[in-house]
Amino acid sequence: MASIDELFRKPHLPSSKRKFEAPTNPEASYKATKHNNGDVKANSRSPSPPPIDDDGIEAGPEPPSAELDDEEDGRFFGGGITKGASDALTYVEEHEGAYREEHYDIAWLRRLGLSFERTISKNAELRAKYGDEPQKFMSSEADLDAEIKALSILSEHPELYSEFARIGCAGSLVSLLAHDNTDIAIGAMEIISELLDDNGQAEQGQWDSLVNAMIEGWKAGERTSYGFKAANPKNRRVLSLDRFDETNEADRSGVYFSLSVLDSLSSQPTFAEKVGTKPIVTWLLSRAKVKEANGVSQNKQYSAEVLSILLQSSSVVRRLAAEELEAVDTFLTLLAVYRKRDPEKESNEEQFVDDIFNALTCLVVEASGKRQFVANEGVELCLIMLREGRLAKRHALRVLDHACSGSGAATTVCETLVEAAGLKVIFALFMNRKTGKEDVEHLLGIFAALLRQLPGESPARIRTLAKFVEKDYEKVVSLVKLRRDYASRVAAADNKLVDGDADARFSGRLEAGLYCLQTIDVVLAWLVAEDDGCRHTIQVLLAEKEETLTTTLKATIEEQLKGLEDDDPEVQETREMLGALVEFLD
Repeated sequence: MASIDELFRKPHLPSSKRKFEAPTNPEASYKATKHNNGDVKANSRSPSPPPIDDDGIEAGPEPPSAELDDEEDGRFFGGGITKGASDALTYVEEHEGAYREEHYDIAWLRRLGLSFERTISKNAELRAKYGDEPQKFMSSEADLDAEIKALSILSEHPELYSEFARIGCAGSLVSLLAHDNTDIAIGAMEIISELLDDNGQAEQGQWDSLVNAMIEGWKAGERTSYGFKAANPKNRRVLSLDRFDETNEADRSGVYFSLSVLDSLSSQPTFAEKVGTKPIVTWLLSRAKVKEANGVSQNKQYSAEVLSILLQSSSVVRRLAAEELEAVDTFLTLLAVYRKRDPEKESNEEQFVDDIFNALTCLVVEASGKRQFVANEGVELCLIMLREGRLAKRHALRVLDHACSGSGAATTVCETLVEAAGLKVIFALFMNRKTGKEDVEHLLGIFAALLRQLPGESPARIRTLAKFVEKDYEKVVSLVKLRRDYASRVAAADNKLVDGDADARFSGRLEAGLYCLQTIDVVLAWLVAEDDGCRHTIQVLLAEKEETLTTTLKATIEEQLKGLEDDDPEVQETREMLGALVEFLD
């Protein structure tokens, strides 16, 4: 006997957030169910031939003659319709006032919720009673599927979300994710995905009330199995993702809808830590590692995107991924194949590479991520990409910038960069006129990090300073020229927004290049403090524009100091460093 999953197997389509790869049976979209009770064309039938009697003679009335076509009692009546149709239209006109448009209010929602809860209970009861006889609960399964689809209209009325949560329907909907029939679970996930889709219609409070109710329902379901026999009890915390077989179209869409739900929740910092549990992150990493015959599928790319969002949203999730799940090693392994090869442009694979690089960048912000980055030869891989890569080059530079900066193990990253002959690579990029603006920004960040992190009198620091001194201070000259460019842009933004509010003015200055200007001045201040030759060269170059160390570098650094008011230890450390540089400039 066929299983109940096979009896109800049908493809599902996504509905809202992202475009899913088209399935082979587009008529199965629940959106059609939401707006139409049926397809007029699909339901129409061609006229059947008249029946044949026992004597071989056609039975039934003879077709009307052409002569009667225009007569009152003929095939056509009056304006071209039959008398029966005319009577029907007259009836509709007389009773038109009896029809009312549905009002989607709390009363409607309670009726819908009551029907939904009753259908769930009936299906659970019949399944428990006739577990080995699917034909006896198939009808209730179909009813439940229809009730789930009926909830779709709720996504257009977010003002009802709080009431939907209050009456317990949100938790009941979540409970269906544990249903033995995979198609019921997929249908529930599809509706949850649409309800949580951040389309801007729901207010934050409405959205939060729905999500909190769903999370509470999920926790309760882990204790009670939702009244159903759990399809895979060990994996309920990963939204039953492991039960799906992606070689099947319907299951593939089930994974997609699950990722869509995780996407919606991960984008909200309040819920990111609740979503980013060890089972969830483990599954996402495993899905991103799956080798696929035809490039990168939509679900593989989407898993990488959700990982990137989760890691960006929560430091707790970042530490979990780096310390317990070896995510840094996973990302480096996935990216290694692109050190010389670029993915196809505007493809899932290109987006996948972007997402994995973004996820890696988030991890190396944490001290544990930096240590794993060094231990797994991430610095060396990034340097190879800088020398030989194309698309990967800009990503690798960004990763190195974040890995070298901050506190924790940043010193170790900087020392490894120097030991791996990275100075030659990054200074060559800086002096290359074709290097883009964004790449220059990351190079400046690396320069500032090296001068801040490398211990005084260490071989690595001496080698770094030597790079600025070599070839008659050509890198220092380039830095001062670059400073003039950014200073001019920031001054123009200042003049343009002189009457604007403080926030708008600061935003305009940032857009004009304030960060790069400040970073250059910190680098130049370090060089002034470290080397007399650099100090003299910088003073001479500034004097060409009637500028001095005090009117330029010192003023910029003092402005940075005013903006550092946080009590965070790392911020206090930065304040001390900038204060010391100001003293050297005096």
